Amino acid sequence: MKEDFLHYIWLYKKLDFTNLKTTNGEAITIVNFGQYIQQAGPDFFNAQIIIENQKWAGNIEIHIKSSDWFAHHHEKDDNYNNVILHVVWEHDTPIFRKDNSEIPVLELKKYIFKVELDKYKNLTTQKSWIFCENQIKEIPNFVMSNWKERLFFERLERKLNPIQQLLQETENDWEAVLFCLLAKNFGLNTNGEMFFKVSQSINYSLIRKEAIEVKYLESLFFGQADLIPFQVEDNYPNELKSWYEYIVLKYQLNKPVIAPVQFFKHRPDNFPTIRLAQLAMLYHLHRNLFSKIIEAKTIQEIYQIFTFSVSDYWKSHYNFDKISPKKEKSLSKPFIDLLIINTIVPIQFAYAISLGKENSELLIDFISNIPPEKNNIIEKFSTFGIRSKNAFDSQSLLQLKNEYCNSKKCLRCAVGIELLKDKT
Repeated sequence: MKEDFLHYIWLYKKLDFTNLKTTNGEAITIVNFGQYIQQAGPDFFNAQIIIENQKWAGNIEIHIKSSDWFAHHHEKDDNYNNVILHVVWEHDTPIFRKDNSEIPVLELKKYIFKVELDKYKNLTTQKSWIFCENQIKEIPNFVMSNWKERLFFERLERKLNPIQQLLQETENDWEAVLFCLLAKNFGLNTNGEMFFKVSQSINYSLIRKEAIEVKYLESLFFGQADLIPFQVEDNYPNELKSWYEYIVLKYQLNKPVIAPVQFFKHRPDNFPTIRLAQLAMLYHLHRNLFSKIIEAKTIQEIYQIFTFSVSDYWKSHYNFDKISPKKEKSLSKPFIDLLIINTIVPIQFAYAISLGKENSELLIDFISNIPPEKNNIIEKFSTFGIRSKNAFDSQSLLQLKNEYCNSKKCLRCAVGIELLKDKT
């Protein structure tokens, strides 16, 4: 038995109301079950009940056992002084208020319908992957569609914290925040943290000043990432090295302490050298990148911003001092899609919130025009009949699996609640 199930029973009034009594034998009438706010303090606020002939107004707390009151230290918390009813699965000890008056107890196991218990046990019986894997495809489309939208924005809300932290660190410089987020995502999973530390080590004012030449930005990025080689025959890395030494002296720049970037297991187009060269070209071409992204109204405008190739040197190199067949090395569409999912949409969402504006339809339009991600979670859902048509679907399903299924929060999930509903 889980407390979430008792919350569900109380919230949706799934109990036998005939002859309700406290554990002391006093008749109970529920006038108002209260508000389920899910914040600190009692579980349901502003409830109204009648015990015998006395009407009470206040809050209701729910536990598996009465003794959980002490396990959760509620006796020390003034937020629980106004609890008028203690709803439990099993009553094992009396609970008293600070004035020594006993809090009435309703023992739920006497009043829950067997069919509700059977549905709950069926839902929460361990399956191979998720509890509802054999039933999730039965969920009505309108329920699943509304739930996916909620999940999508929950996932975006989780991404607000690092953005807000960066805003504090950069004194609300949105261009600087965007640069840090893009740098991390240009580094992908392997080099993302190293690129992020490099971006944080560079005051964005330097990029504004040095973006006039792409080689200046390359010297800055490669130098901070400790990728410029020493004593090579190739002129270009020597030129970058000289310019980087000048920038360090001019701006009193400190090099970050980072682990070496990784080349191993990367395809050449994903080498950190190429990704940094692309990032340098992006900021050379677009001096007001944040403004352009925020003003974009279609995904095609975003694709246009990220359509460019690297500088001439990198068209014929993957590493310093090693010539390779010439190639433009533009950003691929799948890579741009990842940038849109992980950087562009979250920062547009955060910026709209900072202005008190609503842009949910625009974000859904953006994300719905991107193919779904391919990973084990999305593939597993498809085996149970839940297929992703686009990135809106796949992002929603990732939130569902990671935040609900993995934590067994079935009774806070629209899927679980729908499966527990009466089908008559």
